[in-house]
Amino acid sequence: MAKNLKLKSARAALDMSQKELAERVGVSRQTMNSIESGDYNPTINLCRAICKVLGKTLDEIFGEDE
Repeated sequence: MAKNLKLKSARAALDMSQKELAERVGVSRQTMNSIESGDYNPTINLCRAICKVLGKTLDEIFGEDE
């Protein structure tokens, strides 16, 4: 899996740490790190929760690049 740079940049744009985002969606910071580094494929429910916190759509964060 590729790194999720869209997730990382959306989080950074809100000046939010991995730990903050992880706490808001109910996972560990390590899980969030694994999602960003492409080592972990989150469930659709977790994807939705992340998008809701970041104010983005699923496509904007987890959609495939053209």
